[in-house]
Amino acid sequence: MYSFRNITPEIGIEATLDKIREMGITEIEGGVPVGYTPEEFRIMFEQRGISIPSTGAGYDQLVNNPREVADRAKALGSKFVMVAWIPHDVGNFNYENARQAVEDFNIAGRFLSKHGLTFKYHFHGYEMREHGDSTLLEYIIENTDPRHVSFQLDIFWAHFGGADPAELLKRYPDRFVSLHLKDMQHGIEKNLTGLTNPEYNVVLGTGELDIPAIMKAAIDAG
Repeated sequence: MYSFRNITPEIGIEATLDKIREMGITEIEGGVPVGYTPEEFRIMFEQRGISIPSTGAGYDQLVNNPREVADRAKALGSKFVMVAWIPHDVGNFNYENARQAVEDFNIAGRFLSKHGLTFKYHFHGYEMREHGDSTLLEYIIENTDPRHVSFQLDIFWAHFGGADPAELLKRYPDRFVSLHLKDMQHGIEKNLTGLTNPEYNVVLGTGELDIPAIMKAAIDAG
């Protein structure tokens, strides 16, 4: 639903869903908007032949109330629960942030697995800060339990943080369960904040990411 964030306030949820269906989209990732219950939201989607296989949760929600997160996901009919941000001082993601995230993700992932759900972390590139001979992202991937913790590769944010999305898929083919496909305007300044102007997102194939190589790596990874 994030892709439709600009039109939804203008035309409303139901009209947005109608447009999504008209585009031929039958699956989305999203959360429950204010004013709706998960059950009400799911019905609106099902009436249009759309499902919600993946939903999001805040880091604090996941850590402090995983049962509520699990119940909401199941009410939506979701199979995946995604967290997209680790709390930290922006621009200064550090080892302690990563270590705590590993601990929290392993605990929460184990809980969600028991409830028939898969946890995945959507990283934003700030995790690419150097850590020894590798990065904090690699530390997180290699120290979380693959039975209970998976990852979502946003190719824009991976590239923004200095990673090669295709190489990540080749190195960790069993850890990524989904992709966010975006392209990046040529020549923008990159950093480790995980924040930039949304206008730098451009149509796939028109920016500086090697989309064919990324897609081949994704297909090869299964």
